[in-house]
Amino acid sequence: MTTALRREALTVAQLYDQPPLMPLWPTFGQAICGMSESTTYQLAAEDRLPIETVRMGRKRYVRTADVLAWLHLPTTSETPAVAPAEASDEHDQNASQQIGA
Repeated sequence: MTTALRREALTVAQLYDQPPLMPLWPTFGQAICGMSESTTYQLAAEDRLPIETVRMGRKRYVRTADVLAWLHLPTTSETPAVAPAEASDEHDQNASQQIGA
């Protein structure tokens, strides 16, 4: 009796920690799409995956940026920069009026 190894789904944080090219199997096929190995490679061979695959030798990869875009997650270059909030002069005047200064 054989037991199939089941890879858990990736969290968003784990997706962002992936290298620029992630393995087609098991990272993309199983952990993200929940497909079997044969289905993943069959769809890749038929060019029916939702994102383009990259072949390096005999191995296939997908671009992490393409996966993030497919999942509608911002890439690091699209993430808005959050600046610390600064109090305006108007805010300072309103606060001093409320205190009675």
